[in-house]
Amino acid sequence: MSGHNKWSKIKRKKEGTDAAKSKMFSKMARLISTASRQVKGDVNSPVLRAAIDKAREYNMPADNIERAVKKGSGSEAEQLDHITYEAYGPGGSALIIEALTSNRNKAAQEVKFILSQHGFSLAAPGSAAWAFRREPTTNNLQPTTTVKISEEDSKALEKLIEELEDNDEVQEVYTNAE
Repeated sequence: MSGHNKWSKIKRKKEGTDAAKSKMFSKMARLISTASRQVKGDVNSPVLRAAIDKAREYNMPADNIERAVKKGSGSEAEQLDHITYEAYGPGGSALIIEALTSNRNKAAQEVKFILSQHGFSLAAPGSAAWAFRREPTTNNLQPTTTVKISEEDSKALEKLIEELEDNDEVQEVYTNAE
C-alpha cells in the first residue's frame, strides 16, 4: 500500500498549492518588470507601487519583487507588450482579456484556441469595451451594464475564465455577467 500514507497525501496537496503560487508569482513578476521598465526603476512611481502592492496581496516574497524590479529596469530586459482582447462569452456576456507578452502572435493564438475550445471567438476591437469603464484609482475595469445569464451559462463562463487565467500571458479577465 505505498503512496497511501499521511505524508504522501500532504506532499500531493503541497505540490498543487506550490504550483498555483508559482504561476501567480510569475505573472506578478512579469507585471512588476513591465511597470519597472515603464518608469525606469523608480520604486516611488505610482505605476510600479501599484504593481508591487498587487504582488504583496498574493504574498510574493520581497526578494522576488526586488529581482523583478531590477530585471525590468536593466538594459537586457525583454520588451513586454500589454494587449487587450475582446470577446463575447456564454449568454452574450462581454469579456475583456488583458495579456502581457513578449510574443503577440503566440498570445493571440493561445487566447483564440482557448475561446474556440468553448465555442467562442475573438470580437473586433471596441465591440465589448463599451460595456466597461476603467476605475481611475485601481486601473481595473468595471462593467457599466450587466447581463443576467442562466446557471448553465454561468458554469460555462467560470470554466472559460479559469482556463484563460491559467494561461501565463493572461493577466486579468473581466466580464459583465451577473
